Amino acid sequence: MAATAGAGKRIIMDWMQLTVLTTTAGSEIVSDMLIQAGSSGTMIEDRADVQINQRLEGQWDIIDEAIAKNMAEDVRVTGYYPADANIEQLTQQIRTQIDALRAMELGFDLGKLELESVGLQDQDWAEYWKREFKPFRLGEHMLVVPSWTQPDVRPGDHIIRIDPGMAFGTGTHETTALCTALVEQYIHPGDSVIDVGTGTGILAIAAAHMGARGILAIDIDPTAVRVAQQNVRENGMETQIRCEQGDLLETVKQQANVVIANIIADVIIGIVKPVRARILDGGLFICSGIIREKRDEVIAALEQAGYHQLDVRERGEWVAIAARK
Repeated sequence: MAATAGAGKRIIMDWMQLTVLTTTAGSEIVSDMLIQAGSSGTMIEDRADVQINQRLEGQWDIIDEAIAKNMAEDVRVTGYYPADANIEQLTQQIRTQIDALRAMELGFDLGKLELESVGLQDQDWAEYWKREFKPFRLGEHMLVVPSWTQPDVRPGDHIIRIDPGMAFGTGTHETTALCTALVEQYIHPGDSVIDVGTGTGILAIAAAHMGARGILAIDIDPTAVRVAQQNVRENGMETQIRCEQGDLLETVKQQANVVIANIIADVIIGIVKPVRARILDGGLFICSGIIREKRDEVIAALEQAGYHQLDVRERGEWVAIAARK
């Protein structure tokens, strides 16, 4: 794929940027869709993130406030794909999935669900991210920082080094923030942890910062496992975290003090009972990715499966729960 610029100058487009316009409530679902289509992560541009960060004293901005004023009201979720011979077929596949989303009755607004595409030069990629990607805080003491930045650190802070790279999911949204807060509160030094659907590995890394050992970061997506492995290495956590591809319920036989699942409500409801067998007595199941409308269903499933002492937290349209076996 090529384009022409200037006086006959030929520019080769190495990547295709596919962006879906949605809402804050729909952003996580759209992000999952783009990742399943082959993007190793997504960028989510949401004015609500900026407003939340401005309200929290001492929290680092994701995007400068002046930039936020010029951001569109639509939430933009962007994935990145090689601009090769398969890109047209892939784009049509994503359009079909968008049509399926429109037909679903989820109980909240998904917005326009319009698809935009832009070709990108690989050489422009890194400079774009270095301009736009800034440190941000998850929970109380987890500071997510790109490698080229030297942040100001508060007492008790833990640095999680994650570079955007080709495409990424760095955990700026409510689900990961809620999960991180529960990780900070409930994971103690020496705990064993299983992180289900680990994605970039950010929650496994947060658990390691809290002193957990013997952490298994597992995901069915080989791309996610590769990204998680890279992030674990960048953070020097190889002795604490191992990354594996597989299905928790089919391939994992070990038990842990804590199982983390930042997925979606319907999947959580389906796994609460079998996951309980992977949790040591008195241990915890930390689950997130739950839309507010599914909150009571998840709680009912947890209680029916024999969990108790639920800690339920909400932020925006999302809910996270810590439940004890």
